Amino acid sequence: MKHIHAGKVRDLYEDGDSLILVASDRVSVYDVVLPTPIPDKGALLTQLSNWWFDHLSGIPNHVLSTTDVPAEFAGRAVRVKPLKMVQVECIARGYLSGSGLKEYQSTGSVSGIALPPGLREGDRLPEPIFTPSTKAAVGHDEPITFDDVVAREGREVAERLRELTLEIYSRGAAHAAERGVIIADTKVEFGWDADVLTLGDEVLTSDSSRYWPAATWQPGRPQPSFDKQFVRDWSTSTGWNKEYPGPEIPDDIVAATRKKYQEAYELITGKTWTSPVA
Repeated sequence: MKHIHAGKVRDLYEDGDSLILVASDRVSVYDVVLPTPIPDKGALLTQLSNWWFDHLSGIPNHVLSTTDVPAEFAGRAVRVKPLKMVQVECIARGYLSGSGLKEYQSTGSVSGIALPPGLREGDRLPEPIFTPSTKAAVGHDEPITFDDVVAREGREVAERLRELTLEIYSRGAAHAAERGVIIADTKVEFGWDADVLTLGDEVLTSDSSRYWPAATWQPGRPQPSFDKQFVRDWSTSTGWNKEYPGPEIPDDIVAATRKKYQEAYELITGKTWTSPVA
């Protein structure tokens, strides 16, 4: 195998005509990889993503095999099709939080979409919205509008990206709601498999989405979460300036973060987590 790319969390290897996508235990917040890994995180994300790929029937995805991977990567890797990636981060929001909240508070809109006045942090939006961003190789992604996507990719492709993103979010959010989980927003990525727009990377994981327990949802304040927002909040509390290098994560925060990833997996899939990593 040939190592061809190292992302913030994932590593990519070329193996013949296919690729091996490996999820590490690294954790990235504010686009900075923190120096402390979260045990089992890569396997938990991979297994949750694989579960969602199986349940999103009708949406083409990049997975070739979840088992035909090198033994040292078992449980945390998938064999995938090589895609020509679309250079847009596709984001769907059903609730007001994060950077969307900040933009709304400043402009009354998110990615050029006007929203009703008076919305609070954590409020459910009238309907899910498509709020794309740039895909920065270095630094922070920046929000863009649907018209910006049209300018980059053409109207037909932009409309298909929006349609697929909102379908994935809506289907995922409906299932999660049945399991007592709110998916507030999610980020997905697409690429071209020949002329077929294909879902790549990961899908509806607790790294790429905000997962909130429905029982404690209360608009007007930050929400408890099953995702890496917990680590974001901790890192901010240290006084860190959100620039490299990030702070070491103490053992209690590592353990609590791992537990949140495990809870998300078990709630969504209905399965008891067993680590596949030796």
